[in-house]
Amino acid sequence: MHFLVPPGLYAVGEPDAQAPVVVTANYKMTYDIVRRTLSGRSVWILVLETYGINVWCAAGKGTFGTGELVRRIEATRLREVVGHRRLILPIMGAAGVSAHRVKKQSGFEVAYACAYAADLPEYLDNGQVTTPRMRELSFNWYDRLVLIPVELVLVVKPIAPVAALVFLAGWLLFGSAAAAAATLAFLGAVVTGVAVGPALLPLLPSRSFAVKGAFAGLVYCALLFLFFGGSGWKVTTALAAFLALPAVSSFYTLNFTGCTTYTSKSGVKKEMRLGLPVMAGALCAAFFVLLAGRVLTWGMS
Repeated sequence: MHFLVPPGLYAVGEPDAQAPVVVTANYKMTYDIVRRTLSGRSVWILVLETYGINVWCAAGKGTFGTGELVRRIEATRLREVVGHRRLILPIMGAAGVSAHRVKKQSGFEVAYACAYAADLPEYLDNGQVTTPRMRELSFNWYDRLVLIPVELVLVVKPIAPVAALVFLAGWLLFGSAAAAAATLAFLGAVVTGVAVGPALLPLLPSRSFAVKGAFAGLVYCALLFLFFGGSGWKVTTALAAFLALPAVSSFYTLNFTGCTTYTSKSGVKKEMRLGLPVMAGALCAAFFVLLAGRVLTWGMS
């Protein structure tokens, strides 16, 4: 996850003082795509310090921002390298950069070129004019699908100790068979939130990612109930499952907001303030329901 290049000024081809300056993040994948797209041209690439985060996320966090852009202009002595005063930025970085403040503090004008790096050659060839198509951004089924493997890799490390804790608690309270079933159900809820929720995003009800994830989790839990002997479950077991599993799925689908193109920083914060306490409450309630059911069983034995 430390996939970055040092910030600074890089040359593609043999740029001179009049060559355009394209600004990007120091996430190496982003940098490589921009460099490959501009291959065969003579262009300067100004790489900002975004700590290995892509343009869209870094703009939301503030690292692809006005202050860093001005600092990087000074640090690379860009005024001495180029004779013009124009910077070409990705549209996805506009949320973090105030163009008029950059102009006031550095003397450089900011031009937002396009959403996709693939459109940079056309942008440069047509006199650095942005067409309506260059402003359009898709987020279709395939765009969501390609993000899922990365998300699955990211959750492996944090969920491993949680899965171990679920197994230990289940083993102590109900035995090894129940512990294994509970752990597998938990992992299934994680996959539902990480993969199924994002893949089916437009089909799930509500605009809230937390609600979408909870709905996917409810469907997953209902399928478990129908196909894995739910009619034989204790009432407390079924109630705990329908409380805990949708909460887990909801959390991971809510986490997917950082991968989308249409959520705002303030909107995500608001949804977290509303959703996280509900998820935590559902998990706590599920635990106490299971514990109460076990205590009642002990009392009757």
